[in-house]
Amino acid sequence: MLQTLQVLSILFCAIGMGLALAHALEFPGKRRLDGATYRKIQTIYYPGFTLGGIFGEPLAIVAIVALLFVMPFGTVAFWLTTIALVSMLMAHGIYWMVTHPVNKVWLKDERLHGTGAAFFATGRAAAEADWTTLRDRWEMSHVARAACGLVGLFALAAAAVRPM
Repeated sequence: MLQTLQVLSILFCAIGMGLALAHALEFPGKRRLDGATYRKIQTIYYPGFTLGGIFGEPLAIVAIVALLFVMPFGTVAFWLTTIALVSMLMAHGIYWMVTHPVNKVWLKDERLHGTGAAFFATGRAAAEADWTTLRDRWEMSHVARAACGLVGLFALAAAAVRPM
């Protein structure tokens, strides 16, 4: 059970981190875009990244919590796993506090359907601001989320190779 949860935690953490890292790596190129092009490009991420987001951070958090219940308390692996949980909670928190409100601005004129429409109906939209301010907020949130994901992934991998 322990190894299965470790593998699942690493897998789901990697998915969440990978999505954020993909956005972070696009940032330098996307800074060269004008406002109309940038706003148009932002809408292409949905629903693919939304679907990936379901299998990333939320399932990583669930798997890591389950892993902590079967991990021997007080071991180095336990504390590394705790670091991973905190990192993934931070990444998820950044999404809801910073990224999601800006997503709502980018998507306000889009016609979304089904689960995507319900998902993006949640929460408040960011205050209207200059598009570059919103762009930088959105992009830097993904840099921060990618960093959290990398810390979580590294901590989970280090915990998995530690003897119990």
